[in-house]
Amino acid sequence: MWTRQHDGEVLDMLQTGEGSQPERLSERWGGGGTQFAIWQLRHLRQLICAVHTPRATYRGAGPHALTMNAASSVPSSKEPHYEFGGPIGAGLITVSLPIVVLGLCFICGKEYCLQGLRFDTLGGALEQLPDSLGDLFSPVAFTIVSQWLLFQILLDRVLPGKTVEGVVLQDGSRLPYKMSGHAAFWTTLVVTALGLSELGGVGSTKLNLSALYDLYEELAVATATISFALSVGLFVASHRKGAKLADASGTVGRSAIYDFYIGRELNPRIGPLDLKCFCELRPGLLGWVVINLGMLLKQRELQGYVSASMIMVNVFQGLYVWDGLFFERSILTTMDITTEGFGFMLAFGDLCWLPFTYSLQAHYLVTNDPGLPLWAVAVISCLCLVGYAIFRGANGQKDAFRRDPNASAVSHLQWMPTKRGTKLLTSGWWGAARKINYTGDWLMGLAWCMFAGFSSPVPYFYCIYFGVLLVHRAMRDDHACAAKYGPDWSVYKQKVPSLFVPGLF
Repeated sequence: MWTRQHDGEVLDMLQTGEGSQPERLSERWGGGGTQFAIWQLRHLRQLICAVHTPRATYRGAGPHALTMNAASSVPSSKEPHYEFGGPIGAGLITVSLPIVVLGLCFICGKEYCLQGLRFDTLGGALEQLPDSLGDLFSPVAFTIVSQWLLFQILLDRVLPGKTVEGVVLQDGSRLPYKMSGHAAFWTTLVVTALGLSELGGVGSTKLNLSALYDLYEELAVATATISFALSVGLFVASHRKGAKLADASGTVGRSAIYDFYIGRELNPRIGPLDLKCFCELRPGLLGWVVINLGMLLKQRELQGYVSASMIMVNVFQGLYVWDGLFFERSILTTMDITTEGFGFMLAFGDLCWLPFTYSLQAHYLVTNDPGLPLWAVAVISCLCLVGYAIFRGANGQKDAFRRDPNASAVSHLQWMPTKRGTKLLTSGWWGAARKINYTGDWLMGLAWCMFAGFSSPVPYFYCIYFGVLLVHRAMRDDHACAAKYGPDWSVYKQKVPSLFVPGLF
């Protein structure tokens, strides 16, 4: 878990010294799958735009991490440093990402699913499109999504949870956050189970969770639309007097399109409800779990059984979400919370991209189960467990060393000092490879995809784009650390030569 920060002092990332800007705050290695899922979306968009302009101000957690201005239509006096291709790139991404989500839904839908790399058969996907795009706007789907959001807001407010303070903001204040995500995870599962039972129904009516499969495309459209509406509301509200803006890059007020996409206001709230923190942790992540359960029930309804692959996808992806919410507090020091505004980028990523691209494996398995033998399921499950063990072991070791290098669990670890006064671990998990945590996380994602067999590339969307992101991210981090540490970084790489796989890569 990320260590709390006192008096705005930025803690060193002990695995890579101070760490590169993105690694220190947007990575979630001590805190579960939640934050890194959002980072994946952010980095994917950077790859799309092929623009990686550094921010004007260091994006750390602390009083100097960002510039917060009172709401104003006057552009910042700082020289702007755009990301994502600037206003043009932001506009294109805003339009293209919903298309990507819907495209994935239709190239592997109810009547057609792309098999192999036979792109000449994509006409089958077009045949699944409705006669009118208006048919995708379903009142039932909008009702489901709206009720789901209200349910999660209710849980956030009524469930018990420890209230903790976030990092010190520019004005010296700290915002309170209620940590009830772990309770929300289990409560959601219990309520869902009750709804599926006779106890949860009115008369003979029970919760029809398998309808999530029937309305999959419509739910994606509804969620994307609500995300867009939320983004518009956030953009308008950010112009009110007294709104505190996130303007570390000096771009606020220069382009309405870019402001809409990246977000203007730092921590928009409705009473005690922090909208950004809530959206990052609750509706999308827990929605992913419930969608997977709906796919499981639909498979049983259509096929008369639930396959081992479907069960394992539900179990391991549920574990991933549980891990994120169990370590919920770690999100408070991530870049998304401390530095970024809340706009379309995070709203769409949290509410639509995450649940509808991460549930592709379960959605595929409903009608395309590969019928893997139990030995294959067991081998893939072991791969997932190995990935989780690496991921959790490495993060736990790093966190323990950061908190107390003399603790019995980590006192035996070797490290090297740097001229910057930081320590770089050179043994244990971090002596095996410089990005060993990336390796564990990717292995988990690969295992999820492998449960779907090897007939279609669609279920492998996650591990393919995730793998590209990790390699690209590692290259950027290496370049940044070489510039920051100079000769020390070369010495460190000699001590830990492997990047992802010990002795191989």
